[in-house]
Amino acid sequence: MSGAGKIRVLLADDHTLVRQGLRSLLEKEADIKVIGEARNGREAVHQVLALKPDVVIMDVSMPRLNGFEATQRINTGSPGTRIVVLTVHQEERHVRALLRAGARGYVPKEAPFSELLAAVRAVHAGGCYLHPAISGPVVNGYLDGSKPKEGDDLLTPREREVLQLVSEGYTNRLIATELRLSIKTVEAHRARIMTKLKIHNAAGLTRYALSRGMAEDAAGASFREKPSSDGAAPQKPPASRGSRGGPQS
Repeated sequence: MSGAGKIRVLLADDHTLVRQGLRSLLEKEADIKVIGEARNGREAVHQVLALKPDVVIMDVSMPRLNGFEATQRINTGSPGTRIVVLTVHQEERHVRALLRAGARGYVPKEAPFSELLAAVRAVHAGGCYLHPAISGPVVNGYLDGSKPKEGDDLLTPREREVLQLVSEGYTNRLIATELRLSIKTVEAHRARIMTKLKIHNAAGLTRYALSRGMAEDAAGASFREKPSSDGAAPQKPPASRGSRGGPQS
C-alpha cells in the first residue's frame, strides 16, 4: 500500500521501550505508518498540530501534561485526529473523563496487540472502540445521569495543569517558567485548587493526582525517558518532602 493510503499514527508515551515496541509492531502492518513520537502530553499536542496525524495512540500518565489534558487540547486544535487511549488505568472514572475529553478508543495495556489494531482501524473509519471489559460499566454510567461531579471536574484546565506539575515536584517558580505565568498567578491557582479540593498541603495534592491518574508514582517515573539537555523540559532540583513545591513523584 502506498504511503498516501496508510493510517498515519503518532505515538505518545513517556516510556521509550513502549514507543519502540509499538512502532516495531505497527510498521509491520501494510495500512499503518508511524509518523512521529512524543514523550509527554505537551509534545503530543505540538506534534499533532504540526503533523496532523490520523490517529494518536495516547498514554494517560505522562509528565508535564497528562493524557487527559492532551486529549482535550488535541480534540480542540485538530478535530480530525482520532485518539486511542492505551493505558493501565481501567477505572470507570478515567474512561468517562477521557471520553468527555474527546477520545474515541480505549484499550488497556494488558490487551493483545490485535485489539489495539482493531481500535486504530475502527476510530480511523469514524467509529469508536471500547475494550469489552469496560464498555458495560461506561454505558451504564452514561445512562445513569445522577452521578455528582468529582473534584477534578470542578477544576479549570489550567488548574489541572498546575496540579499535575505540583504532584511532579515542581516548585512555584518552575511551574511559572513551564507555563509562562507569574509566580503570583501560580500561587493563586494553587490556592484555588486547594480550596476546591479541600486539600491543604502539597503531599495531599500529590496523592490526589496519583489517585486520578494525572501523574505517575515514583516506581513508574523511574522507567521514564529522561528529558534531554536541549531545553525541552525545565530541570527540577531535588526537593525534600517539606519543600514548597511538594514531594517528588
